[in-house]
Amino acid sequence: MAKKPNPIWAWHKKVLEKNSMLLTVGILGVVSVGGLVEIAPLFYLDTTIEEVEGVRPYSPLAVMGRDIYIREGCYTCHSQMVRPLRDEVERYGHYSLAAESMYDHPFQWGSKRTGPDLARVGGKYSDEWHRDHMRDPRSVVPESIMPPYAFLEETPLEIETVEARMTALQRLGVPYTDEMIENAESDLHTQLDPFSSNYDAFLERYPGAPIREFDGNPEMVSELDALIAYLQILGTMVDFSTYEAEADENLR
Repeated sequence: MAKKPNPIWAWHKKVLEKNSMLLTVGILGVVSVGGLVEIAPLFYLDTTIEEVEGVRPYSPLAVMGRDIYIREGCYTCHSQMVRPLRDEVERYGHYSLAAESMYDHPFQWGSKRTGPDLARVGGKYSDEWHRDHMRDPRSVVPESIMPPYAFLEETPLEIETVEARMTALQRLGVPYTDEMIENAESDLHTQLDPFSSNYDAFLERYPGAPIREFDGNPEMVSELDALIAYLQILGTMVDFSTYEAEADENLR
């Protein structure tokens, strides 16, 4: 004896599946409900990222360097996200924490690696290495296919735009104070001069930021100064020794 079809499925096939407009409305309804279930709880949370000691907003010079990094499309070949896999951790260092990107707008995780990941590049190479690498990548990495960026050390940095850039980031939620923005240009110059009278105040605002002449030319503040200052801070804000035990346990 033939089994009678379920009336609900019969209605679904006859009415819903054969009526494109009704089917579209049904799909939108299901997607909307699912989206609300996932998204609505986030509005009741102060933050979805656990804060980590040491992570702070970028210094004015690093802000400018990061914008140059984005402008030149460095993110298309270099990611800034170490995944929690053994081969990744052994090559690049501790896997990336969400908190490390909490002040990045937009974040620089990247989508591919034509070149190595840069999440832990800070302090890995000297400023001189970075200068040579930008002038002629193959002088330090013979197999590199990266184009030269020698023009950066000859291009003056648009220092007068730094306050506007930091103000925009402040509006996006980066905790820059009005004092930080007011002193942005002064702090930018201070980071290039370890003998500046503003040295202590700068470090109070941006603890751990490297202070030195990055491009080797004290006569001009160049775009290369800013880019190297940005690269040299990547991955250096967090004391990963506190996470090593946990990481080793997770990788076993």
